[in-house]
Amino acid sequence: MPPTAVSAAAPQVTAPVVNAGSFLTLHYRLAGPAGDVINTFADKPATLSLGNGELSPAMEARLIGLEEGAHDTFQLPAGEAFGDRNLEMQQWVAKTLLAKMGDPDERYAVGDVVQFPTPDGAGSYAGAVIESNATAVRFDFNHPLAGQPVTFEVQLIGVL
Repeated sequence: MPPTAVSAAAPQVTAPVVNAGSFLTLHYRLAGPAGDVINTFADKPATLSLGNGELSPAMEARLIGLEEGAHDTFQLPAGEAFGDRNLEMQQWVAKTLLAKMGDPDERYAVGDVVQFPTPDGAGSYAGAVIESNATAVRFDFNHPLAGQPVTFEVQLIGVL
């Protein structure tokens, strides 16, 4: 009896899927009612590791289960992506302290964003000027999209 031909089925190749702790290369866009806050689509893609706080937990949750190559847009309701606005995150900072931390001749205008060092000196955080007087400047340390609906668009280029 002649041997019979057996056809081997080609192995199914599936795209990598985003899991907790995945390392990602992606383009993404964050927008609020006033427009884009971050948009990497016209520039180099971003790289990040899920679970390291580089994206909010709500945005990370939208990525879990997406396959490499996916391009999707998510609408997050007000407050979900970056929490509600917190009035306690608005603080007055004496101009004398600002002068010690930076340029003593600096002038602060409403809308300016100023970087402040963390207490341990290992990082920084930002505050936006919301008002000033002769002796102090009031900063808002809330995320710019806190308390707002957010559009989160993502294109996954690579998943490791």
